[in-house]
Amino acid sequence: MPTVTAALHDLRARAADDVRRMSIPQRVELALRLGERDLESFRATHHLDRATARRLLERRKQATRQPSACLDRLIG
Repeated sequence: MPTVTAALHDLRARAADDVRRMSIPQRVELALRLGERDLESFRATHHLDRATARRLLERRKQATRQPSACLDRLIG
């Protein structure tokens, strides 16, 4: 009998294979759907309206970005 870890690994491998077989437009559509699903989950969990949830997630993303050394040199 396979372990839970082995079963999880097999499930992830199958999902990755499914994505590799998708066309690029299908992959983009999947990514957008997953993003919408995650936004809705975040919104519902934190009892926020959609605009506030998007704004908070965008702020978090910006706060964790690494500064660009290249841009720093160009801009000064």
